[in-house]
Amino acid sequence: MKQFRVFIRNLSMAGLFLFVTKMAIAHPGGHYLPNDVFNTWTLASGRTIEGNFLMAHDNTIVLEQKGGGRITVFVDLLSDQDKALALFKIRKYNTLNEQVRVNQPADLSLLESAFEPYQPAVTTSSDENYFYVSSRGIANHPMMIGITSWQQQVPIPQNYSGSNAWPIPLRPVLAETPMSTRNNFMRGAIAIAVNGIPIFNALNNRGEDAYLIGELDNWGGHCGKGDDYHYHTAPLHLSAISLLKPIAFALDGFAVYGEKEPDGSAVLPLDECHGHFAANGLYHYHGTKNYPYMIAAMRGKVNTDNKTPAPENQILPQAFTAPVRPPLKPLRGAVITNCVATANNAFSITYKIAGKNGSVNYYWDEKNSYYFTFIDTDGNQTTASYERRNGRKKD
Repeated sequence: MKQFRVFIRNLSMAGLFLFVTKMAIAHPGGHYLPNDVFNTWTLASGRTIEGNFLMAHDNTIVLEQKGGGRITVFVDLLSDQDKALALFKIRKYNTLNEQVRVNQPADLSLLESAFEPYQPAVTTSSDENYFYVSSRGIANHPMMIGITSWQQQVPIPQNYSGSNAWPIPLRPVLAETPMSTRNNFMRGAIAIAVNGIPIFNALNNRGEDAYLIGELDNWGGHCGKGDDYHYHTAPLHLSAISLLKPIAFALDGFAVYGEKEPDGSAVLPLDECHGHFAANGLYHYHGTKNYPYMIAAMRGKVNTDNKTPAPENQILPQAFTAPVRPPLKPLRGAVITNCVATANNAFSITYKIAGKNGSVNYYWDEKNSYYFTFIDTDGNQTTASYERRNGRKKD
């Protein structure tokens, strides 16, 4: 539904004092029938408004009128008597909502339905505290294409399963002081996409926007030093499959939606964490095309690894990667032009430097051995093979 606002100007007060709007705030109270009696509110100017208290937002109250219309009134513009009444109702309203918001209820059905379209590549389970997401870390779309700043990492399967599955808290708790992603979480993931791909901070470990400096592919992802594919921006492309369901879940337990609200309406204003409370009192984030893309600060409480201080801290618990080979150096000037699966356990990546083609072809076997063939832009070919368990190069 489109958002309509009808502004009414009171010239004697030289400002806007009310508007008709559609809002989504926690625990509204109204929904009245046509024959119901409506209260009369008096402005300091003497003008009166009919409507029953529905909800509050900042220094305003929302009144529901006949036919379901809503009017937002600035409290400071009410008469002294009605201002006192409005402040009393706001206090009661905030107390009710705070009781709901402090401990967000678990919603297993939402979690299960969000990941269901990506089965069997993604499987899920749960216990009393966490909802677990298992996957091989290989995306359901092409990867790597479009990267212009490449460190020669390639996507290989990861063992995100069993005790190394991605944990999502079932009962997220709001943080008193949300932790900013500008100053924290430069290591590890901050969320897990519903296709089983982890999502890292939009900033790399040097504090740079990974997307703006060309490190990411056309889907907002790339591979880390462990050859682990992950996103650094919101996977908005997943909305083509997920529709109005969440496209990810933050590791604080809150859902991440795309560019629409869960009911299909336009996204309401976002707070400093890049999310907001829905009409049911539950918090969620939204993905956008611009920084911070998804999460500006963790609205929920998270535990961090004390071994590394901010900004190199990371959220715990989370899944970890097992590198196959040592990281290589950046390949300056390379632009990845294609990445295709050549078999169930093999990929080929092609790239260009100054108009000349190079490639990396690799596969793995059931014994966890990985075999690489590198062909540089001059046609020179080298090979290497590794064992998974410790990244040791094979003889």
